[in-house]
Order: sequence, then structure tokens, then C-alpha cells
Amino acid sequence: MTKKVQAIRGMHDILPRDSGLWRFLEDTLRDVLTRYGYREIRMPVVEMTDLFKRSIGEVTDIVEKEMYTFEDRNGDSLTLRPEGTAGCVRAGIEHGLLHNQVQRLWYQGPMFRHERPQKGRYRQFYQVGVEAFGLAGPDIDLEMILVTHRCWQQLGLTDLELQLNTLGSGEERVAYRDALVGYFRAHEEGLDEDSRRRLDSNPLRILDTKNPDMAELVASAPSVMDYLGEESRRHFESLCKGLEANGVAYTLNPHLVRGLDYYSRTVFEWVTDRLGAQGTVCAGGRYDGLVEQLGGRSTPAVGFAVGLERLIALLEEAGAADRLPGIDAYLVLAGEPAQQQGMRMAEQLRARLPALRLLTHCGGGGFKSQFKKADRSGARYALILGDDELQRGVVGVKFLREKLEQREIPADRLADFLASLN
Repeated sequence: MTKKVQAIRGMHDILPRDSGLWRFLEDTLRDVLTRYGYREIRMPVVEMTDLFKRSIGEVTDIVEKEMYTFEDRNGDSLTLRPEGTAGCVRAGIEHGLLHNQVQRLWYQGPMFRHERPQKGRYRQFYQVGVEAFGLAGPDIDLEMILVTHRCWQQLGLTDLELQLNTLGSGEERVAYRDALVGYFRAHEEGLDEDSRRRLDSNPLRILDTKNPDMAELVASAPSVMDYLGEESRRHFESLCKGLEANGVAYTLNPHLVRGLDYYSRTVFEWVTDRLGAQGTVCAGGRYDGLVEQLGGRSTPAVGFAVGLERLIALLEEAGAADRLPGIDAYLVLAGEPAQQQGMRMAEQLRARLPALRLLTHCGGGGFKSQFKKADRSGARYALILGDDELQRGVVGVKFLREKLEQREIPADRLADFLASLN
């Protein structure tokens, strides 16, 4: 018996019953970003492995454990992208988009990490990423967060909390890192195995531990605020004032550090308690050193990424799929002359009414079976064209969702009548 072919664990299909909600989400995000003046960029899903080692950091969980890395036929080490920022920076450097320029860019597509699959976390997952280059002030940090806030408003999502922190400049972050190492070294007996491993490689991630036994130890750790210089402090205070002026509530989270090495100064996350352990739906921050780190000239930068699967889960919970527009009309055709004329009529209606969602029956069958299919399609009404209607120059309109009497409309006035229904 031939073995059944199935999708790879952690990689899932998006079926037609779900794709409408995905399209609504993607279109909404695209519309908001376009209104703010951001332009789309598209990068390959495969990059040189060294790109991610240099950007994310060789001693991060992503690089050490989670990347899909392989050698191609030339012996080059390639990796399926685990995140989008590094590839966007690489493209900007390669094509001369960054030096002495301001760029506001966005992208979308699949990312890949070999993690343990669970609700809201997959090995192939989808993100919309947004990046701004060439702007160093807190105003662009503010705009980034306002963009995300506008997205939630447009999607009708209300139960999201903004968590905010700063990591200071690169030099301040190093000083803070040294202070954390000293503190945790003095309390090493209270660290779990994962935190002991991170102590030398990425001590800031210890602050992000989910181990409740370490909560008190982490709460007493040094605060990054004590290591900020005057400029970093002003930057962060200006951002906070801007959020307050725009009515965007936020919570200061001194343990918010983000998992990637390239972040500095502003970091933020939008979180929810409605998705269990996978509560972060959007995360980002400033990464002023990354362009230079990858071979470009020093360029300030800030960005964020939105996890689409998690937003889909929130939209499903809110019943958003029930509010999506469905099929407007199902064209019922009986008889060969009506079949031929009906196809022509359907094309004329689509040309006259670009927003009309019209499903034309194919496959033959009588009126009764076609009406059953029309009802199952979810269409609001059926358009009826048989030999009798064709001879009299009319089209029947049967309302499937409303208690309205069936109508007959002259064929030459059908487009105007349908326009009045929408």
C-alpha cells in the first residue's frame, strides 16, 4: 500500500474556507501601510547562512537550534529565512537603497524555524515586516507604533496591550550586560540550566525567562534605566510622551529585551492573554547598528514584524470570518441556449459591476439541483436563466437569504438592478 503523502509537521495548508480571512487580514495591513507611505519590497526566502549568523547572533536559539540550513550543489551553506529584517537590510545594502536616504519599506511572506509546533507557533509561519531606514529620532519609533495601533483599529482588535522598554545605545547595552552577568553570577545557584547557558552568550534573555521559580531573582536584577545616558533617556521619554499625546496606552516592561542581538534603544511588543503561551502578536524595535554590522555604512533603523497566524486566531475568536463578504449571486442556467447566453451575460455583468461576486453554474443539471448548489454557495440571490426567460428577454432573481418575492428583471436592466442591491 502506498504511503499517504502529508504536509511536513509544523507546516500547514491554508484551505479555501480560511483564505478569505487571510486575504482580509493581508489587505487591511497592506492598506494601512500604503496610507502611511510605506512601499513593498520582496526578498528571497533563501539567503546565505552567514547573513543570519552575523545579524541574529551565532549564540542565539534561532541560529543554534531552529534554522533550516543546508548545503547546495556548490557547497554553499544556505538557510530558509527565519526572520525578514536581515534580508531586507542585505537587499538595501546590495541595491544602494540605504546610504544618505530615508526608506520606509514593508514585506510579507513565510519564515521558517524548527520549533516545537503548538497553537500559534508553526515551523513555516507568515509575517508582515515593516522597516524604516535613515531616521534616528524618536518620532519614527512613535510612527511605527502608531502604524501598528492603526492596524488593530482597522481589524477591530481591542484586547492588545503595548509593552515598551529601551535597551539604550550599543555601549550602554554592553555596560548593562556586564552588570547582569555580575548579578546572575552571584546568584548562579538560582538559575535554571537554560539560563546558565545564556549567562555567557546572551544574558539579557535571562530576563525573558518563563520559569516561575526564577521570577523573584529576575525581578531584583539591575534595571537598564540605571545604565542609560542622557541622550537615550531623552529619546525614550520623547517616545513615551508621543504615545500619551496620541492616546496610546502602554506598559513599561523592564524585562522586555527581544530575542535578537541587533536591537538597541526602543523595543516593544503587542501582547494578548487570549492565545495562551503564544501571547505576542507583534514585536519590534530599533537596530541602529545592524546595517554597518552587515557591511553597509552606519544607518539608523527601526522596524517590527506581525505574526499573521496569531492575528488570524484573534480574528477567528472575534467572529471576523462571519462578517466577510461572500458570493453575491449564483447564476442558474438550464438548457444549452441559456448556458451559452448565460456565460456571455455573466461576463457583461462582471465588466459593468467590478465589485459583483458572481458564481456561474457549470456541470449541467436541472433547476432543483442547481438551486441546492446556489444555496450551499452562500450566495445572497440566484439569477435564473432558462429557455423561457431567454425567450422573453428577462432574468429571474430569487432571494436566498431574505424574505423577498422572486422578481423578473429585463435583461438589459439587470446590471442596474444588481447595482441597487449592493
